[in-house]
Amino acid sequence: MAQKKSGDEPERKEMSVREAGKKGGDTVRDRYGSTFYEEIGRKGGKTTRDRHGVEFYESIGQKGGKVVKEKYGADFYEEIGHKGGQKVKKLIADAKKKLGDAGDKTDG
Repeated sequence: MAQKKSGDEPERKEMSVREAGKKGGDTVRDRYGSTFYEEIGRKGGKTTRDRHGVEFYESIGQKGGKVVKEKYGADFYEEIGHKGGQKVKKLIADAKKKLGDAGDKTDG
């Protein structure tokens, strides 16, 4: 919903909470860089571990795994494991090829 301002001020569109969050996140990323989120995430994870112990992460991991298993079935884990393995296999092959190509080039 647009609001009309008095005088020569432009109209302003109200922002949703989601839009405001994205705008704020983009501003932080632009100001501090994307690695900033990795750093604060690592600090938050360490603080959580120190406060609640490793068992906390085990507990929430088991809860999440149970929900996924109920939603998608046990075969889902086999499927995503296979996809992950194929991706790793491709990455290794690509890296070997790249190293092989770089090794074939000689100065002279």
